[in-house]
Amino acid sequence: MYLTEKELKQVTGGEYGIWAAIGGVVAFLIGLFDGFLNPTKCG
Repeated sequence: MYLTEKELKQVTGGEYGIWAAIGGVVAFLIGLFDGFLNPTKCG
């Protein structure tokens, strides 16, 4: 199935992936800072 140029410009979506990536980076940075500021032993 091929789309015309007009149809391609009307396609929307992909915003969820961007927000998920931003949320993942933010969660990683929070964990990183938490680990440096409040280190705990494993086990």
